[in-house]
Amino acid sequence: MAKTTAHIISHSHWDREWYLPFEKHRYYLIKLMDALLEKLEHDPEYKSFHLDGQTIIIDDYLEVKPEKYDLLKKYIEEKRIIIGPWYILQDAFLTSAEANVRNLLVGMKDAKKFGPFSKLGYFPDTFGIYGQAPQILNQAGIEEAAFGRGVKPTGFNNTVSDSENFESPYSELEWQSPDGSSVLGVLFANWYSNGNEIPALQDEAKRYWEQKLADAKKYASTSHLLFMNGCDHQPLQKDLPEALELANELYPDIEFKHSNFEEYMEKVRNNLPQKLQIVKGELRNQRTDGWSTLVNTASARIYLKQMNHSAQIKLERLAEPLAAFAFMNGEEYPEDYLNFAWKQLMQNHPHDSICGCSVDEVHEEMVTRFKKVDQIADMLIEEQTNKLAGKIDTSAPSGYEKAIPLIVMNTSGYKRRTVIEKVVDFEKVYFGEMPLQEIHGHLKDKSLPKLSIVNANGEEMSATIEDLGAEFGYDLPDNKFRQPFYTKKVKVIFSTDELPEFGYGTYFLVEKESKDYSNEIAKDKNILENDYLRVTVHNDGKYDILYKPTGKEYRDIGSYEDTSDIGNEYMFKKATGEKAYSTKGLEAQVNIVENNDSRGVIEIVHQFAIPEAAHVELENIKDKLVWHKFREVKRSDELTTITLKTTLMLNQHAKGLAVKLELDNTARDHRLRVVYPTGFETDHHLAESVFEIVKRPNKPEIEWTNPSFDHHQHSFASLSDGKNGLTVATKGLQEYEIVEENTTLAITVLRAVSELGDWGYFPTPEAQCQGKQTAEWFVIPHEDDAITAKAYEAAYDFQIPAICIQSLEHIGELPANGSFFAWESNGLVFSSIKKGETNDNLFFRVYNPSKLKKTLTVDALTNVNYFESNIIEEKLAEAGNTYQNIPVDAYKIVTVGMEGVKE
Repeated sequence: MAKTTAHIISHSHWDREWYLPFEKHRYYLIKLMDALLEKLEHDPEYKSFHLDGQTIIIDDYLEVKPEKYDLLKKYIEEKRIIIGPWYILQDAFLTSAEANVRNLLVGMKDAKKFGPFSKLGYFPDTFGIYGQAPQILNQAGIEEAAFGRGVKPTGFNNTVSDSENFESPYSELEWQSPDGSSVLGVLFANWYSNGNEIPALQDEAKRYWEQKLADAKKYASTSHLLFMNGCDHQPLQKDLPEALELANELYPDIEFKHSNFEEYMEKVRNNLPQKLQIVKGELRNQRTDGWSTLVNTASARIYLKQMNHSAQIKLERLAEPLAAFAFMNGEEYPEDYLNFAWKQLMQNHPHDSICGCSVDEVHEEMVTRFKKVDQIADMLIEEQTNKLAGKIDTSAPSGYEKAIPLIVMNTSGYKRRTVIEKVVDFEKVYFGEMPLQEIHGHLKDKSLPKLSIVNANGEEMSATIEDLGAEFGYDLPDNKFRQPFYTKKVKVIFSTDELPEFGYGTYFLVEKESKDYSNEIAKDKNILENDYLRVTVHNDGKYDILYKPTGKEYRDIGSYEDTSDIGNEYMFKKATGEKAYSTKGLEAQVNIVENNDSRGVIEIVHQFAIPEAAHVELENIKDKLVWHKFREVKRSDELTTITLKTTLMLNQHAKGLAVKLELDNTARDHRLRVVYPTGFETDHHLAESVFEIVKRPNKPEIEWTNPSFDHHQHSFASLSDGKNGLTVATKGLQEYEIVEENTTLAITVLRAVSELGDWGYFPTPEAQCQGKQTAEWFVIPHEDDAITAKAYEAAYDFQIPAICIQSLEHIGELPANGSFFAWESNGLVFSSIKKGETNDNLFFRVYNPSKLKKTLTVDALTNVNYFESNIIEEKLAEAGNTYQNIPVDAYKIVTVGMEGVKE
């Protein structure tokens, strides 16, 4: 029998911000790092320290102590400080697929500057992990992963317990992605603090090790036992060498080693039993009682998720594609600024940050970071669009002497027709061109001529044109001082022709009397209709949607329900037996607020009276640290009235109904959801996750006792009976549940709570989300299921705006209408197009959401060499100068590299 080896791995799990704001946590980080460097310098018996798998710790330390760079690099090169592979330890479900990839790309790139780095998929405290993680790790050359959640029940203060049928009997398991990729997974079965604060005194050490060894042996499949010497923000254990020397004396049959993950994983892999338990797909604590899955962090401080969604869309689906297209056309790629923006964004992605489960000061700082990313992205989008616009021929169509070009760019990855709303500078008068005091009145009082929108062929488009009066503005030229002006503003609304998947169309505002169009979208007071949908609104604000291609009608959908929430930022809890407040039967004001040939908008206003808070007894319960599972507090008798203003917008060619909710939240301790009953008989549903449209059961496993069964989503969730389907796409609403006999999709639009939760009492009044709140979603009826119907294309149309830029008339090398990059999706989902991190190659990424093999064709550029790549942008195999009908296996993530884009 092999001798038992106890591998002690020193670490400190470093939540960058959590129960303290970032700078206060960093204060303690500096102390830890200083102590570590001093210990390594003076004690050769202190072998190594695992720096929590995230390279941002190095950045945070060196910002304060730049003089420590050489010493830090020395110990990283010697593998005594072990770094990477991530940039930050982000939440896996609340950040996009590309954000998860960029986290690895940036982490590896930064780590390489210092020396060797860890090849371990490190997820110590991730709140569940997406199912495609093994495939992502494999593509990055990583064959092992370690994680603390997702398989075994984890309760209050991270205590671990057994359930009767938990998913793996061992700490070690084989974890597989849907495509079959797998890693050796190691679960921190006794948490990542099971070797914390090892005693160096004999009596204490004896008691300590008797318990710890028994706990570890209970789950280990080999004679190699893992002990994690550290915990959250844990200071360095300086007497660890002495503590291990004592342990070796007390237990001569056991070898106690100050180890590292590389050594431990190698020993485990070489001694595994013949057959390990295989765990497939998502790690979401499915086989637990469901009380501590932390899924409700998806709805804590929803405003953060909305800001993150906007930032991710701007970087991934707008700035990067536009920069790539400009790069194809001879322009410099703004990689430094894009990398800076990504790092800023990812600093909001740690699990305690993006999950909204920290103290208020943390999230106040996050809002500032989000605004910075938003500003950077807006400038990059504007700059790259202007560069491209300058290359497009915007000569006025035949028959028009004067025209204002409007170029519409589509970066969604799919062909689309969309509605453009654009404010146009119709006439500018610069300061100095006439007396300043006369300019504003001159423009304001000047009547507009008869105006129309035409396309590049001179064909008139249905359009609405509105005079907005005069407004101040300014130019910032590259070659001279700022140029202030007043301008006559005109708002135009029009529907486009079909735009290429990665292309553009040019339209013109011209002086011409427009035709009399009469195909308005709004019919009567309560009906919206186009070629695909007919929406009928009832007196209480519910509505019916008829999907005209099949005749399937969804009745009485879109009502709101409100319940108490006496839980915390991590976990939802309502009082047992409580009846939800609902807008069903509550009379609403229903009015048409916009109606033209391009779109119709109906406004629904409810005066919704709900309890203003939970009963005051909740304060006493929180103060006593009563775990959310055991809380029973009713709602207050006092009511507050919340005005719910819902707008339904149907565009001319839209395949879904856009919905926007605005409210002024005056209530506390509650959760508001919108519900979509379908009547489908089905036992499962689909939702978008990381490189996956995942299939999930409508009902939980038998161990589940939590009355709620909430889930994460990225862009959408969907129900289908195989013949018909209903998909709801959202902008940053990431929590949903299948309710009412598994036929109704309920989406959380607001959750208001008052404390952090977890290991102490940390009041968070800003988590009540008082004041003005908004939410946006898109209801898509379709045939079949969401994958077969490609409902994701309509979802992305809703989420990714087409960019419209006003240009000048000029001759250009590119035609007025055209495509920058062509591909045939054949049921594949577009993820990104970008320039390489370390070279001038372009990389185009898609994934197969289906169990069926698909094919990929890229027909983008001439004189380009295509090659098969991976998520870390390595060349795997040459493909030649064409990329046609290349097979893509089920659930595979595929990255295509392109050399020679820039001569």
